Amino acid sequence: MSSVVRWEQTYERGGLRALRPLPVPGRPSELSNAQVRALAQLLAKGPLAFGYTTDVWTLKRIAGLIGTEFGVRYGVTNVWKLMGTLRWSWQKPERRALERDEKAIERWKAVAWPRIKKNSRTWCPSRLPRRERVSPDPERTEDVGADG
Repeated sequence: MSSVVRWEQTYERGGLRALRPLPVPGRPSELSNAQVRALAQLLAKGPLAFGYTTDVWTLKRIAGLIGTEFGVRYGVTNVWKLMGTLRWSWQKPERRALERDEKAIERWKAVAWPRIKKNSRTWCPSRLPRRERVSPDPERTEDVGADG
């Protein structure tokens, strides 16, 4: 039976109201809507406000926060889904050395890099056409004999 036939039969039985999408089945959330809004406010404070040493929310950290604040146990998969409903996306933190010296990097880019990088004086294309550089010379026939 095609979808169109099923839709027509559903319409005949219940009208337009019957054609409305049904909620996705599954286990209901352990958190109420008010708790989810409260969680969003807590997350907005950042992990440092909750004693973490870095300013990165991980799924484990969020699960721990939900457990402490609301007394509900969430696995990382369910936390991932919950973050999707809050429209939070996965972000990868940029990793940089603690000893990184931005001024030294800028100095190197301004002084050393121009000296090292290829420019018109240090690099130029070959004057030979590509086919002569790449393909072997047909007139050059060296006999590699058994002598080796």
